[in-house]
Amino acid sequence: LFPESITTEQQSLVLVKRLLAISMSCITYMRGLFPESSYGTRYLDDLCLKILREDKSCLGSLQIVKWIQGCFDALEKQYVNLGFYAFSSNPTVTEMYQFKFKYKKKVPQMDICSNHREFVTGLCSKDVKQASRLLLRTLYLLMQDLGPLPNDITLSMKLLYYNDVTPKDYQPPGFKEDGSPGDLLFAGDPINLRVGSVSTDFHLMKVRVTTEKKRVRKADSNLIQKNGPTEISHQGLDCEEEEEEE
Repeated sequence: LFPESITTEQQSLVLVKRLLAISMSCITYMRGLFPESSYGTRYLDDLCLKILREDKSCLGSLQIVKWIQGCFDALEKQYVNLGFYAFSSNPTVTEMYQFKFKYKKKVPQMDICSNHREFVTGLCSKDVKQASRLLLRTLYLLMQDLGPLPNDITLSMKLLYYNDVTPKDYQPPGFKEDGSPGDLLFAGDPINLRVGSVSTDFHLMKVRVTTEKKRVRKADSNLIQKNGPTEISHQGLDCEEEEEEE
């Protein structure tokens, strides 16, 4: 499921792509959007993962697969900064998943893995894989605690880019320019939940969920980000908290 080793930029990119694809697939599966035929099954330890595949009999799942492929293009070019994956009931957002990406310049450093006699350069592949498992497991557990979605729900995805490197006319496959307002309005009192982050020597990926507070049956207090506003702008979601990134 993950690269055997995560020591090169290409291996790191493969890991981030797979984490994104699995996360987006997990969200649609847990929300019951598409039939079982739209998913393949993979196992991560004891966790059964349902991953979207090209199901020509289901146009909705094909669209999500196109979005995932478009995200891959933006990741390869190191353009994408934020991805918003939102369930909306016009004109308000009910549930939103935020994927944040950072790209690092490789800086060799000495680190100690589990074997204290062995020194390695950079982050340990074992620790990166463990963080990846934890992120996916937390996402699955969190979604089991969210209340059902309204019947008149729409799923959309928006991407924001690093403007200093992204061409103005760039649009990844499956996406088009968005002319809607930048603010995301929740009907009730939203709560921000930190799902987790995965950091390699080349990439950082963070996942967060924002939803109406009343829809969270129970949540680990460590996941909750306090002081969530009722109207959240892209810029507000993009701000960095003072927290460890590893």
